[in-house]
Amino acid sequence: MKVELQVVKVNKPDELNIIIGQAHFIKTVEDIYEVLVAAVPCIKFGLAFCESSGKCLVRVEGNDIKLKQIASDNALKIGCGHSFFLILKDAFPVNVLNQIKNVPEVCRIYCATANPVEVIVGQTGQGRAILGIVDGKPPCGVETDEDVKWRKEFLRKIGYKL
Repeated sequence: MKVELQVVKVNKPDELNIIIGQAHFIKTVEDIYEVLVAAVPCIKFGLAFCESSGKCLVRVEGNDIKLKQIASDNALKIGCGHSFFLILKDAFPVNVLNQIKNVPEVCRIYCATANPVEVIVGQTGQGRAILGIVDGKPPCGVETDEDVKWRKEFLRKIGYKL
Protein backbone atom coordinates (compact mmCIF):
# COMPACT_ATOMS: atom_id res chain seq x y z
CA MET A 1 0.00 0.00 0.00
CA LYS A 2 1.33 3.43 -0.83
CA VAL A 3 0.51 6.94 0.36
CA GLU A 4 0.45 9.83 -2.05
CA LEU A 5 1.29 13.21 -0.48
CA GLN A 6 -0.24 16.51 -1.55
CA VAL A 7 -0.01 20.06 -0.29
CA VAL A 8 -3.35 21.86 -0.58
CA LYS A 9 -3.59 25.61 -0.05
CA VAL A 10 -6.53 26.81 2.02
CA ASN A 11 -8.41 29.62 0.28
CA LYS A 12 -9.64 32.38 2.56
CA PRO A 13 -9.45 36.16 2.65
CA ASP A 14 -6.59 37.49 4.82
CA GLU A 15 -8.91 39.24 7.29
CA LEU A 16 -10.69 36.01 8.28
CA ASN A 17 -9.60 33.36 10.76
CA ILE A 18 -9.84 29.62 10.28
CA ILE A 19 -9.96 26.69 12.64
CA ILE A 20 -9.30 23.28 11.12
CA GLY A 21 -10.00 20.20 13.17
CA GLN A 22 -11.18 16.63 13.24
CA ALA A 23 -14.40 15.30 14.73
CA HIS A 24 -16.21 11.98 14.55
CA PHE A 25 -19.93 12.45 13.93
CA ILE A 26 -22.31 14.63 11.88
CA LYS A 27 -23.79 15.94 15.14
CA THR A 28 -20.60 18.05 15.26
CA VAL A 29 -22.01 20.70 12.92
CA GLU A 30 -24.95 21.50 15.19
CA ASP A 31 -22.93 21.30 18.40
CA ILE A 32 -20.21 23.66 17.14
CA TYR A 33 -22.91 26.05 15.85
CA GLU A 34 -24.49 26.18 19.32
CA VAL A 35 -21.12 26.71 21.03
CA LEU A 36 -20.17 29.58 18.74
CA VAL A 37 -23.37 31.61 19.04
CA ALA A 38 -23.33 31.16 22.83
CA ALA A 39 -19.68 32.21 23.15
CA VAL A 40 -19.71 35.35 20.97
CA PRO A 41 -23.20 36.72 20.25
CA CYS A 42 -22.20 38.82 17.19
CA ILE A 43 -19.90 36.21 15.63
CA LYS A 44 -20.20 35.51 11.91
CA PHE A 45 -19.07 32.08 10.74
CA GLY A 46 -19.28 29.27 8.24
CA LEU A 47 -18.66 25.65 9.19
CA ALA A 48 -18.14 22.66 6.90
CA PHE A 49 -17.68 19.05 8.05
CA CYS A 50 -16.56 16.17 5.82
CA GLU A 51 -18.78 13.21 6.58
CA SER A 52 -16.77 10.01 6.00
CA SER A 53 -19.48 7.35 5.93
CA GLY A 54 -23.02 7.05 4.66
CA LYS A 55 -23.56 9.66 1.95
CA CYS A 56 -20.06 11.16 2.52
CA LEU A 57 -21.34 14.72 2.09
CA VAL A 58 -19.87 18.01 3.20
CA ARG A 59 -22.26 19.11 5.95
CA VAL A 60 -22.56 22.91 6.23
CA GLU A 61 -23.81 25.27 8.94
CA GLY A 62 -23.26 28.89 9.89
CA ASN A 63 -24.88 32.28 9.94
CA ASP A 64 -23.11 33.95 7.00
CA ILE A 65 -23.64 32.71 3.43
CA LYS A 66 -20.23 33.86 2.15
CA LEU A 67 -18.36 32.24 5.08
CA LYS A 68 -20.34 29.01 4.65
CA GLN A 69 -19.28 28.95 0.99
CA ILE A 70 -15.60 29.50 1.86
CA ALA A 71 -15.74 26.72 4.45
CA SER A 72 -17.49 24.25 2.16
CA ASP A 73 -15.19 25.02 -0.79
CA ASN A 74 -12.14 24.26 1.36
CA ALA A 75 -13.71 21.13 2.85
CA LEU A 76 -14.55 19.76 -0.59
CA LYS A 77 -11.13 20.64 -2.03
CA ILE A 78 -9.15 19.13 0.88
CA GLY A 79 -11.63 16.27 1.24
CA CYS A 80 -10.31 14.48 4.32
CA GLY A 81 -12.73 12.34 6.30
CA HIS A 82 -14.15 13.78 9.49
CA SER A 83 -12.29 17.07 9.09
CA PHE A 84 -14.01 20.38 9.74
CA PHE A 85 -13.31 23.89 8.52
CA LEU A 86 -14.57 26.85 10.53
CA ILE A 87 -14.26 30.33 9.02
CA LEU A 88 -14.61 33.17 11.56
CA LYS A 89 -15.45 36.85 11.23
CA ASP A 90 -16.00 39.35 14.07
CA ALA A 91 -14.28 36.98 16.51
CA PHE A 92 -10.89 35.40 17.00
CA PRO A 93 -10.08 31.73 17.60
CA VAL A 94 -9.03 32.59 21.16
CA ASN A 95 -12.68 33.59 21.81
CA VAL A 96 -14.03 30.12 20.98
CA LEU A 97 -11.21 27.60 20.90
CA ASN A 98 -11.67 26.08 24.37
CA GLN A 99 -15.42 25.78 23.84
CA ILE A 100 -14.83 23.96 20.54
CA LYS A 101 -12.27 21.64 22.16
CA ASN A 102 -14.93 20.74 24.74
CA VAL A 103 -17.47 19.61 22.12
CA PRO A 104 -17.64 15.84 22.73
CA GLU A 105 -17.26 14.93 19.06
CA VAL A 106 -14.13 17.05 18.51
CA CYS A 107 -11.03 14.85 18.41
CA ARG A 108 -8.35 17.44 17.63
CA ILE A 109 -7.59 20.92 16.42
CA TYR A 110 -4.97 21.19 13.66
CA CYS A 111 -4.75 24.99 13.57
CA ALA A 112 -6.48 28.21 14.55
CA THR A 113 -5.08 31.15 12.61
CA ALA A 114 -5.50 34.12 10.29
CA ASN A 115 -2.25 33.20 8.52
CA PRO A 116 -2.02 31.60 5.09
CA VAL A 117 -2.48 27.84 5.60
CA GLU A 118 -1.43 24.79 3.62
CA VAL A 119 -2.74 21.33 4.50
CA ILE A 120 -0.49 18.32 4.02
CA VAL A 121 -2.77 15.54 2.80
CA GLY A 122 -2.03 11.84 2.52
CA GLN A 123 -4.12 9.81 0.10
CA THR A 124 -4.47 6.02 0.11
CA GLY A 125 -6.78 3.70 -1.77
CA GLN A 126 -9.39 4.20 0.96
CA GLY A 127 -9.38 7.97 1.29
CA ARG A 128 -7.57 11.09 2.44
CA ALA A 129 -6.17 12.26 5.78
CA ILE A 130 -4.77 15.49 7.14
CA LEU A 131 -1.16 14.72 8.07
CA GLY A 132 -0.19 18.22 9.10
CA ILE A 133 -0.59 21.95 8.66
CA VAL A 134 1.75 24.67 7.45
CA ASP A 135 0.62 27.78 9.37
CA GLY A 136 2.18 31.02 8.13
CA LYS A 137 5.88 31.52 7.50
CA PRO A 138 9.08 30.46 9.33
CA PRO A 139 10.70 32.85 11.86
CA CYS A 140 13.11 35.52 10.61
CA GLY A 141 14.96 35.96 13.92
CA VAL A 142 14.46 36.55 17.63
CA GLU A 143 12.54 39.58 18.87
CA THR A 144 14.46 42.64 20.04
CA ASP A 145 13.59 44.90 22.98
CA GLU A 146 11.71 47.11 20.53
CA ASP A 147 9.74 44.08 19.28
CA VAL A 148 8.85 43.12 22.87
CA LYS A 149 7.57 46.66 23.48
CA TRP A 150 5.46 46.51 20.30
CA ARG A 151 4.02 43.08 21.25
CA LYS A 152 3.01 44.23 24.74
CA GLU A 153 1.45 47.46 23.44
CA PHE A 154 -0.41 45.60 20.70
CA LEU A 155 -1.96 43.06 23.10
CA ARG A 156 -3.16 45.86 25.35
CA LYS A 157 -4.43 47.92 22.42
CA ILE A 158 -6.70 45.08 21.22
CA GLY A 159 -7.88 44.31 24.77
CA TYR A 160 -6.20 40.97 25.47
CA LYS A 161 -4.01 42.24 28.31
CA LEU A 162 -4.49 44.98 30.89
